Amino acid sequence: MFEQTFKNLDDILRKEAGCASELDYTEQTSWLLFLKYLDDLEASRATEAELRGQAYTPIIDAAHRWGLWAAPKDAAGKLDHNRAKTGPDLIAYVNRELFPYLEGFKSRAASADTIEYKIGEIFGEIRNKFQSGYSLRDAIDAIDELSFGSQSQKHELSELYEAKIKNMGNAGRNGGEYYTPRPLIRAMIKVVVKPTLTDTIYDGAAGSCGFLCEAYDYLRPLAKTADDLEKLQKRTFFAKEKKSLAYVIGTMNMILHGIEAPNIVHTNTLAEQVLDIQEKDRFDVILANPPFGGKERPEIQQNFPIKTGETAYLFLQHFIKSLRAGGSAAVVIKNTFLSNTDNASVALRRELLESCNLHTVLDMPGGTFQGAGVKTVVLFFEKGEPTRSIWYYRLDPGRSMGKTNPLNDADMADFIEKQANFADGPNSWSVAADALDPATFDLTVRNPNAPEAEALRSPQEILDEIAALDAESAEILARVRELL
Repeated sequence: MFEQTFKNLDDILRKEAGCASELDYTEQTSWLLFLKYLDDLEASRATEAELRGQAYTPIIDAAHRWGLWAAPKDAAGKLDHNRAKTGPDLIAYVNRELFPYLEGFKSRAASADTIEYKIGEIFGEIRNKFQSGYSLRDAIDAIDELSFGSQSQKHELSELYEAKIKNMGNAGRNGGEYYTPRPLIRAMIKVVVKPTLTDTIYDGAAGSCGFLCEAYDYLRPLAKTADDLEKLQKRTFFAKEKKSLAYVIGTMNMILHGIEAPNIVHTNTLAEQVLDIQEKDRFDVILANPPFGGKERPEIQQNFPIKTGETAYLFLQHFIKSLRAGGSAAVVIKNTFLSNTDNASVALRRELLESCNLHTVLDMPGGTFQGAGVKTVVLFFEKGEPTRSIWYYRLDPGRSMGKTNPLNDADMADFIEKQANFADGPNSWSVAADALDPATFDLTVRNPNAPEAEALRSPQEILDEIAALDAESAEILARVRELL
């Protein structure tokens, strides 16, 4: 039933003039889902309080509850069409009364780690894009059919929501920004990073929070006590996200996975001075896929010791500084990072190799990230000891990757098995750190078992390096002009 409801929602949104893309569909579904979730949560809390003989004070006041404006019921439990708002009245109510009321929770909340604060943040960032109150009524009626009453229902809804995020990611060139293939994330978590219930886990470029959701799913079965569950809810997962839509979707995604008030801060992570990061700001585990190919302004670059306009390189510096001594990280990055010869790339590779043990480089096939159009690698490293040996693995699923042939868990099986012992094979090998060129610290993936295939770089890799060199030259020229 839930799957059909989501299909009906998409049909409604496609006909709505205010919604033009998969991003709009997911955004508008998100705020409606959130309010229905909140209504079900309130009902559950009220029942629990009653069973304990306690009073319960609802989060949402009576005038703004789902059951009053969205889905008032008659004596038979059916939608009361006489009281349910629709048409222009519904749009006017949502835009002029409901959203301002909900946004006000941010200033009224006791602290930032409460669901009240999250309500205020979400409705301060998102806007109702429905122009037709009749389309909005149809969407509300579809959402009202959903129930968040049981864990199995929440699980099914979270899977459907993940599918929406995947479709949104596939819809444009920024696909990797919103959706990292879950089989890749699961391999990163289960086999290499191995988080425990005592760890803090961080993603400073959270997007839709796929890494944190998968980490929660990994850790949830290990939580056996009330203290364990409270720690998972409040003191395990931390995130930052710059973009409003991604922040809202990430928050909703974590809520559907079981985190009631996610510790997601809506901020530009790179605006923070990286050298000011203290021990209290560091984390045991970092999992991330920072944006590909972004460019940052000079004032943002000043926050980092290695100056570069490449967003991913600034994020990598941030992650290195944010990792606690002995902590583990797995970070997705463009494969050109391994070989680019510009000063920033060389300096950053040196910083990574000298301050961390870069023990594994996973080379992903083209097409892994739908719509992103770049080849990527995953860097696995631990903080505190310099690199002595790097184990490489070139993933080869034996087929062309794409929307109809996406990455799956079986594709990761050989990597998972061999990485446990850093085993050599046709697609895996090790390189001693002292064998690297000390002038460039070149980390290019060169499979010694297939040297003829490694002789030439792809045209895209060459173009990416040219672009990086051009960007560096432009920055140098800009500095010269400032001095003249």
